Amino acid sequence: MNRKIFAIKTNYSEEQLIVLLKEKNETGFHHLYDNYSGALYGVILRIVQSKEYTEEIIQDVFVKIWNSIHQYDSVKGRFYTWMINIARNTAIDYLKSKGFQNELKNQPLPDFVYNSAELSTTNHSSDFIGFNHVLEKLEVDKQELIDLAYYQGYTQNEISEKLKIPLGTVKTKMRNALIKLKDLLKDYQ
Repeated sequence: MNRKIFAIKTNYSEEQLIVLLKEKNETGFHHLYDNYSGALYGVILRIVQSKEYTEEIIQDVFVKIWNSIHQYDSVKGRFYTWMINIARNTAIDYLKSKGFQNELKNQPLPDFVYNSAELSTTNHSSDFIGFNHVLEKLEVDKQELIDLAYYQGYTQNEISEKLKIPLGTVKTKMRNALIKLKDLLKDYQ
C-alpha cells in the first residue's frame, strides 16, 4: 500500500503560538519563522544595510525569541512589537559591536566604494511590510527622529547632540511621534 503523508498547514492565533513556543514546540517555531521572518528581515536590513549581515543577525533574533519567550508579557504590548524590538536591538548591538567596527575598518577601500549602493540608506526595497508608506504620513521632523532612533540606532542623547536640540525636546517629540505612529498603524491591523 502506497501511503502519502500530507503536512497540514495550521494557522495559529498569537496566543496559541506563544503557548507552543513556551512549550518549546518545534512546529510552533517553524510557524513563527514562516510567518514573521520576512518582516523581521526587513527591519534588520533597514538598520544594517547589508544582506550578509542581516542573514547572520536574523538567526540570532530567532534564537533570542526562542530562548526568551518566557519573558514576553502580553500586558506590556503585542507579541509582534516585542519581536520587532528584539530584532531592532540585536541589529543595533551588532552594528555597535567591536567585531563589526573592526571589520569595517579592515575593509579594503575599493570594495567599500563599489558596495556603497548596497549599503545606501536610500534603498527602500527592503520595506516588506509597507512601513515607509505609513512613516511618510508623519511630519518631517518626526520622520527624522524615527529614522535616527530606530533605523540608525541613535540614542536620544545622540539625537539631541546631532540635531542640536535639548534632550527634553527630543524625548517629547519622540513620544509624540510614536503616539501618532501607533494611531496610524491601527489602520493596518
